[in-house]
Parts: sequence; C-alpha cells; structure tokens
Amino acid sequence: MNFRTTTRRCLSALAFALPAAAFAFPIGPVEWVVPYAAGGGSDVVARVIAAEMTKTLGQPIIINNKPGAGTNIGAAYAAKAGADGQLVLTADTATLATNQFLYAKPGYNAEQDFAPVGLIARFPLILVVNPQVPVKNLQEFLAWAKAQPNPVAYGSPGAGSPHHLATELFSDVAKLPLLHAPYKGAAPAVQDVIGGQIPFMFVDTAAGGSHIRAGKLRAIGIASLKRVHGFEAIPTLGEQGMAGFEAYAWQGMVVPARTPAAVLDTLNKALRQAIGSDTVKTRFEALGLEAIPGSPAEMAAYAKAEREKWGKLIKAKAIRLD
Repeated sequence: MNFRTTTRRCLSALAFALPAAAFAFPIGPVEWVVPYAAGGGSDVVARVIAAEMTKTLGQPIIINNKPGAGTNIGAAYAAKAGADGQLVLTADTATLATNQFLYAKPGYNAEQDFAPVGLIARFPLILVVNPQVPVKNLQEFLAWAKAQPNPVAYGSPGAGSPHHLATELFSDVAKLPLLHAPYKGAAPAVQDVIGGQIPFMFVDTAAGGSHIRAGKLRAIGIASLKRVHGFEAIPTLGEQGMAGFEAYAWQGMVVPARTPAAVLDTLNKALRQAIGSDTVKTRFEALGLEAIPGSPAEMAAYAKAEREKWGKLIKAKAIRLD
C-alpha cells in the first residue's frame, strides 16, 4: 500500500467518524483519473474543468492518466478507491455502456462499482470522406459505396470505440456492408483518411474539426438530431433521409459506489458550475463539444439508455474484444 492510498483511507475514516455538522469535503487534493493518454480530447476536457472546479472546492485536482484496454485499466483502478470523493473518474461511453458487452472480464462492474456525479459533454460524430471520393452528400455516398465491387473500408480510433460502433449502426441502417480498419487512436485514422489509405470514417468534432475547416476532410453528415453549433454548415444524417440516426461519444464524472450523498452533491454542484463557466464554454465551443450538465440521476438514466442501445448492437454483431 503506498503513502497516497494510506493517507486517503485515513482521511476517509476520519471523515466518516466525524459528526455530520463537522463533515468537510474535500479534505485534501482530489485525484481525477482519466483513462486515456495525456493530450487527447478526454484529457483536455478533464484539465480545463479541473482548473475551474479547484476554485470552487478549494483543493487542487490532480489529473492521473491511466490509459489502456478501452478505459478498463483506469476504471478498475478507480473502482477500488475509497468511497470518500477524493477520487473521481472520467467515465464515458466505453466505461459505462459498452465494455461490459465487449469484454468477458473488464475488471469492474459499471452498474455496481460507481456512483454518477454528472454528465459533462457529448462529442458529435461526423461522417467524413477523403476529398477525392466523388460524393458530397449522404445519398451520393451510399450510391458510391454500394457500387464498389467489395465492402468499403472505414477507419476508427479502435475496436469498440464509439466511432466504430456508430459506423456499425450506420451499416445496419443503410444496409451497407463495410470493412472495419481499427487504429490506435483517432489521429492515425484521420491521417489515413486524409492520405487516401482509407476513404471514410466517423470522426468526432474535437479530432476532425480543424481538418474539416481546412478542407482536408469533406463532411457528409453529422450523427446528431440537430445541427451542431460551430458546424452549422454540415447537415444531419436525419435531414438527408436517415431519420432518427444519432450517435455520440460522451463522458461524465463518477466516483466509487457508496460515496456519501453530501459529497456527490458537492461534486455535482462544482462540476455544473465549472461547465457553465466562460472558460469551459469557450474551450468546448472550440472543440465542437455539446455540454450536457445534469444531476446524478439524469446521468444514471442516460448511461442506462446507452447500455441498452449499444448492448443490443454489440450482441447482434457478435463484437468481442477478448
């Protein structure tokens, strides 16, 4: 057991031993586990929000990047932490909605090991093609793809990613056979679409926005129910005939289960205040993110609906990652 773990457990025991009127939170630095590498979209979001939450909580928030295994490494680590609110986790589509169907032993139980604090943001997904592909809208894309002698290849940041699953859903709805080419991250996948090694992919606004604006990628349609602020020129797939098609990469904040309600309330208020700050609003707008703050109950309901939606698809497609 390291010093940090020992300290957290001692502080947690002290907090629970104090009378309710004397209870104080946080009682030291808060550890924020991000289950992705530093520098990526999730890391950037956590750091900009952490800086604002620190002002409200009065204690520093320390980002701890624990990437790997589709968020399983970071999630399993967080699930074993003390239930005192001194550790929070970025939990996303993979962590709370899909990994339990993709992995036989993810190392944690999404529904039992965590308590939701609140949703943070959704990353809209955009269908993009290499500019040399002779299509400019959804109907032209479908006609072109169906005319190819073999299933068209598409890229994704990795097997089981929201981008991968969104494309599998797109394949089903469009009745279009496709060939998945998984990459180790969004950046290399995007670069291969730009370079023409693969013709298309679903890219999130954070990873693809600058390339779309520069003309290196051609946007065909966005997988949201309405047009996205900052990308208003891109029509939705629903507008182009794929009614109701919706897919996002999303994330929120959770803590270990059995965290006291008073701590959850404090964290939720700090999180919502941070999301509403001008600093975070400006950063989210630059990344094309849709802020979706809410209560713990609203996050729980959202995650449940996402589990039902993507679990059904994963089972039907027999997608497994182990």
